[in-house]
Amino acid sequence: MSIKELDQKYVAGTYKRFPIELVSGKGSILTGSDGREYIDMGSGIAVNTFGISDEVWQAAVTEQMGRLQHTSNLYYTEPCARLAEMLCERTGMKKVFFSNSGAEANECAIKVARKYAAEHKGDEYYTIVTLEQSFHGRTLTTLAATGQEHFHKLFQPLTPGFVHAPANDLDATLKIARDNKAAAIMIECVQGEGGVRALDPDYVKGIYEFTREEDIILIVDEVQTGNGRSGELYAYMNYGIQPDVVSTAKGLGGGLPLGATMMSEKVQGVLGFGDHGSTFGGNPVCCAGAISILSRLDEAFLAEVRKKSEYIFAELGGAEGVEAVTGMGLMVGIKTEKPAAEVLAKCTENGVLCLTAKDKVRLLPALNIPMETLKKAIAVIKEAVK
Repeated sequence: MSIKELDQKYVAGTYKRFPIELVSGKGSILTGSDGREYIDMGSGIAVNTFGISDEVWQAAVTEQMGRLQHTSNLYYTEPCARLAEMLCERTGMKKVFFSNSGAEANECAIKVARKYAAEHKGDEYYTIVTLEQSFHGRTLTTLAATGQEHFHKLFQPLTPGFVHAPANDLDATLKIARDNKAAAIMIECVQGEGGVRALDPDYVKGIYEFTREEDIILIVDEVQTGNGRSGELYAYMNYGIQPDVVSTAKGLGGGLPLGATMMSEKVQGVLGFGDHGSTFGGNPVCCAGAISILSRLDEAFLAEVRKKSEYIFAELGGAEGVEAVTGMGLMVGIKTEKPAAEVLAKCTENGVLCLTAKDKVRLLPALNIPMETLKKAIAVIKEAVK
């Protein structure tokens, strides 16, 4: 049987795959089993931060694999400790809990918020306010946190204690938080799966000030927006705020599964011995890869990310067939006159692999995509949207 036939026979049918079998790649170029090459404008949904087969990342990962591929969290390992130090020094946070995915990082963030609120305000303060059109994961709890009803229908009852507020409506959000005795407000600065929509700065600032006044935990979900994707190390840095808890994953590991929940001074001691755990969290190979990623996301590199972002917005904004361009950094949504699926098919036909989010074409290229390659991809996209 072909790989496609094997997949369809033995793999759970939860993905509507494109009719392409990818076998290799280099940088921002992917190669199919038929030998055809594609420009990768999705980077594994914001995972392959430095593209495919990045030599620095490969060297860090393979060196660690040759030393120690895994041990339980009953013992100390250098990559775990070094990565936690780097994250804290770059963000001002104080403690990090490592897991395997964004959903798990968000689960940890929710546990931190609820335990803090119970200990400091009372057991009735457990509700987490999230935003409509948000997406926080696919576990039962993070599905409950996700503010999109179509994700909820088949999996009732979901974990209780979540309410959803309209994004960018500050008065409504604050009223919902007060009325429900909120333990936390949880936001994505750019709603990725919700349509690549950046939150208004005044709205984010208003939530931040409110959570300071009311001793409510502010959680920022940086699973997709983090690790340089927004043009800053983390997207909240574009808004001039300092959250209590930050969750991240995807691009942190550069292609290996790794989630992180960062905790501020306020909540650094909330989780004690036995309160939480993860068998694979802080895996030394994944952490070694993440160190190689994070160490290269310096200001000079982030300035290049912003430059590439400006190019995309300038080229596509107002282009024929484009109604709007949204997002931040190299996290871009394109509202097109044609159906997004039709645009995607045309791009694929012409050698560019893109994504969708709601009714938009979504771009999440590797952060180091060469400008020449980026220009070729944007030219194909501009032709496809006409």
